[in-house]
Amino acid sequence: MEKLSIDQAFNAMKLFLEKYFERTKSDEIGSILGDLQISEDGKPFDPAAWEEWLGCVERILKEDQLTN
Repeated sequence: MEKLSIDQAFNAMKLFLEKYFERTKSDEIGSILGDLQISEDGKPFDPAAWEEWLGCVERILKEDQLTN
C-alpha cells in the first residue's frame, strides 16, 4: 500500500467520517465535519482541528518509531 501525505491522510479521515455520517446522521459527526471543511487556504475552518490533527500524526509516528 502507498503511503499518504499528511494532507491526503486528513482527507481520507474526512471521507471516512462523511461516509459514517451518511449512514448514521449523527449530530456529533456532523458537527466535526463542519469544523473539518476546507477553507480557501487549504486548511480546515477550525484551525484547532488542524493543529490537533498534526499532533495526532506526530504521536503515531513517534509510537511507530518505538515499536520498529
